[in-house]
Amino acid sequence: MFELKYHTPIEWTEAVLADFDSFLQDHAAAEKKASGMAMSMLSHYQDRKRLVKEMTDLALEELIHFKQVLKLLMARDVPLANDKKDLYIKEVRSVFRHGQDEFFMDRMLVAAVIEARGHERFSLVAEALEPGRDKDFYVSIAKSEAKHKNLFVELAYEYFDKEDVDKRLEEILIAEGDICSKLPFRAALH
Repeated sequence: MFELKYHTPIEWTEAVLADFDSFLQDHAAAEKKASGMAMSMLSHYQDRKRLVKEMTDLALEELIHFKQVLKLLMARDVPLANDKKDLYIKEVRSVFRHGQDEFFMDRMLVAAVIEARGHERFSLVAEALEPGRDKDFYVSIAKSEAKHKNLFVELAYEYFDKEDVDKRLEEILIAEGDICSKLPFRAALH
């Protein structure tokens, strides 16, 4: 449906593989936060029937993903880590506009771009892993992220003019690409 402006280089994947346990801890935290984001959206937009249904499904799916990552951590005897502030998320969220409709549109489109980044990076991890349970899991997670990115854009189209959505999505993609290009590579999703 849309393409990211910045493509993550191999150095990011190398950083992840060099400390895969830390990456798993960060991934678990990201899944918890994604579930919470979906619950927050349905709470704030209760009058949007399709959004409420989709966000309920998404919150449950993200929580299942958290449980799956937790199993990978437990199999490695690695504990959950404390949630840390994610500089990428903070920076990407700084593009939110003021105004009820503008904020609502931006919230959906930023979520779409975050899911697209997750799709890209989980795909890179899946490609780099040896065949087995971990690789299969990341192939599956990447597919989910691709569906999620499209879902948020479809929701935006349902509530706003397609041309306005496409224009704003392009602006957010440019900003997100610039943000990604400046972040250090580490064993974390972002």
